[in-house]
Order: sequence, then C-alpha cells, then structure tokens
Amino acid sequence: MILRDKLRSLLVRLYARRVEGHLDHAQVPKHIGVIMDGNRRWAKAAGSTTAQGHRAGADKIGEFLGWCSETDVEVVTLWLLSTDNFDRPQEELVPLLGIIEDVVRDLAADGRWRLHHVGAMDLLPAGMQSTLKEAEEATAHVDGILVNVAIGYGGRQEIADAVRSMLHDAHDKGMSMEELAEAVDIDMIGRHLYTKAQPDPDLVIRTSGEQRLSGFMLWQTAHSEYYFCEAYWPAFRKVDFLRALRDYAARHRRFGS
Repeated sequence: MILRDKLRSLLVRLYARRVEGHLDHAQVPKHIGVIMDGNRRWAKAAGSTTAQGHRAGADKIGEFLGWCSETDVEVVTLWLLSTDNFDRPQEELVPLLGIIEDVVRDLAADGRWRLHHVGAMDLLPAGMQSTLKEAEEATAHVDGILVNVAIGYGGRQEIADAVRSMLHDAHDKGMSMEELAEAVDIDMIGRHLYTKAQPDPDLVIRTSGEQRLSGFMLWQTAHSEYYFCEAYWPAFRKVDFLRALRDYAARHRRFGS
C-alpha cells in the first residue's frame, strides 16, 4: 500500500513537471480569484475536527501563493470568510476567526506578499480589524504578488458599499441627485469597489466540486473564466493548479459576445 502511494505521488510530480514545462507564461492569468471550498468535508473524510480542516486549508495558502509566484501571477484574491459565514455556530466561527487572523499575520511576516483587505471591515472583531490594518501597512512596500484577503466579504455587500461610498462622495462634492444620476457609469461604480484600481480576475478557481460563485466578486467577474476542481481545498495540489492554468490558456475568449 505504501509503495503504491509513493509510486502514485511520483507519477503526479512527473506529470506536473510535464504540464509546467509546456506552460506559456504569456498566457497565464494575471489575476486569479480563489473560492477555497471543502475544508469541512475534507476534515470529515479524514476523521478530523472542523477546526483541523480549517487549519489544513490555512496551511495550503502559502504553498498556493508560491505556485502563483512561480508562474508570474500578479494578483490573487483569496476568499477566506464570507458574510454568510457569520451565521455559523459560535463553536465553529470563533476558532475559524482565530485561524484566519493567524493566516493574515503569517502572510504579512512572509515578506513576499502585499496584503489588501477586501470586505466589510465593520463586521469583523476589533482585534481582526487591527491585524488587517497592520498587515496592510507592514507590506505596503513589498514588490510581490498583491494578495487580496477577502474576509467578511459578500458580492452583494460590496456593491451596496460601493453605492453608499459613491453617494457620500457625491454629497461631499456638493453634487445634486440629478447631477449624480447623469454622472453614474460603470467606471464610477468601479472606483468605489473594494478592488478599485486593480485588474478584474482573469480566472476564478473553486475547489470541492461545487459549480457556483456564491456571490464571489459579482461585479468584477463579468468576463472571468471559471475552473471548478473536484479536490477539497486542503488537498488541492500543484498539478491541479497547473491544470487550471493550462485549461485557461486553451480557451478562446471573446469579450462582449
């Protein structure tokens, strides 16, 4: 049994090298969004606790960002906590929040990533808010992948917040409602999103076999490609990542069709 597992692992590594060797870096997506799904199901299948599943998922993030760095990805958005997740039982939510806070600290301490929070900051505990602000400030100078940590994030919430910000901005500028109505366009709304001044995601990866967005970056993904992977997030491998990039490169995109 052990020998068979070792042989399978070796074959997967060899296959990954082959896929990577044929990868055209000019065709690699510049911005990848990731819906990291399946931590709890992975834990159940492994006979572990839910917290252990979330911890295993957290441990995968640094490895994933390393793969992105190797393939010249420039922006990564990691969906760590949705607004809907706040409805989970406290015995699961409290440890999850602690794990996510540890992830943010670890990514900031790594020194290779520039962190930016996307989400409704006011929904988060005060301690996590401080951690996020400190991580952004500490990594602002880093010339590496821009990592959006989507915490307390919901696509509808983002659009509502963008509209609210736009209205406040118009009020501060002394604009009337009629003037604002005439001025509103796609670019104006885009300037008030959490990801303002960033490129939209070229590719969105979702693990665990689910084939839906669940509200992830509803505005920004209008022209994104999607890749749905059967593997649970803690079991997501480099070969799975490379397959996603290969699949993306092979697609023929016709924007606006």
